[in-house]
Amino acid sequence: MKPASEIERVAIIGNGLMGQGISQVFARAGKRVTLIGRNTASLQKALGVIAGNFGAFVDRGLASADEAEAAIARIVTSTDIGDAAGADHVIEAVPAVRETQLAIFETLDRVCAADIVLGSTSGQPISLMTGRMKTPERAVAMHFIYPAQLIPIVEVCGGPQTAPHVVKWACDVMTSVGQTPALMNKEVDGFIINRLQFAVLREAWSMWANGIASAEAIDNSFKLSLGRRYSITGPIESAELGGLDIMNKFAEFLLPDLDTSKAPPAAVSDLVKAGNFGLKSGKGVYDWSARDGKALLAARADKLFQHMKDDAAKG
Repeated sequence: MKPASEIERVAIIGNGLMGQGISQVFARAGKRVTLIGRNTASLQKALGVIAGNFGAFVDRGLASADEAEAAIARIVTSTDIGDAAGADHVIEAVPAVRETQLAIFETLDRVCAADIVLGSTSGQPISLMTGRMKTPERAVAMHFIYPAQLIPIVEVCGGPQTAPHVVKWACDVMTSVGQTPALMNKEVDGFIINRLQFAVLREAWSMWANGIASAEAIDNSFKLSLGRRYSITGPIESAELGGLDIMNKFAEFLLPDLDTSKAPPAAVSDLVKAGNFGLKSGKGVYDWSARDGKALLAARADKLFQHMKDDAAKG
C-alpha cells in the first residue's frame, strides 16, 4: 500500500448522501475520485448535489470558484464496481443491508490488489461485512458523520481480523485529507457518536412520552445549555471541569432513575406506524406544517460552516 499521504485515487462505492459528501472531502483534498453507483441517472444527480455543495463552500469563502471547479473535475462516475480496481483506497458507502455489503466486500476483495485498504462508512462493525473475503485483514470501518463534507471527524475501528497497520494507515489517510480520526480500540455496535446520540435521544423521547416536558422545552433545554457547552468540552471533559467527586455523587442519585428501555417509547413507534416521520412527512412529534423546517436546516448548515471557518482559522 502507498503511504497514506501519497494516495492519489479513491473509489467510493455508493452515490447517496454519504457517498456524495465523502467524495467532496477527498476531491477537495486534491484526490481523484471515482464515484460508483447503480445507474447513470442517479450518478448525474449526485454530481449536481456535489456541485451545489461546493457552491456553498464558495459562497462562504471556504473555497474559491476555481478551487471548487477543479475539485469537481477530479470526480468521475461509474456503474461498474470493477473500476475500483484502479484506486489506491476504496470506501463502501451503501445502505446498511448486510447481504449487499457482504457481496460488495467479496467483489472488492477479488478485484482490488491485496494491499489496497477497503473501508466502510456504515457505522457498523467491519467484522459483519468480511465473511466472504479472503483478505479480511485489510478491511476497516471508517465512519464519516453526515454531512460528511461539514463534519470533520471520522470514527476508525478495526475488527478482530484487521491488521493493526491498516488501522493506523486509515487514521493517517483521514488526517491527510483534513479529517480528525477518532480511533476506537474495539468494535461496539453504533460506535462512539451514535451511542452518545441515542443515549440522549432515549432520555429525551422518554421525558416527552411520559409527559415530563414538551418537545420544545426538552430541545431548548439541550440547545441552550449542553449543546453550547459540548461544542467546547466533551462529556468527560465537562465532568472533570465540574469535579468528578460532584458528578460521581450526582450519578449515584440520578442514574437509577434514567430510562433504560430496550425499545423506543410506544408513543414514538405509534407515530412511525401512522406514517408520521417528522419533517419529511410534515408531522412527527412536532407539527412541521407550523414550523419552518427549511430555515432550521439552513441555520444548522450555517453553524456547521462557521465551525469549519473557526477550524480553518486555527490551522
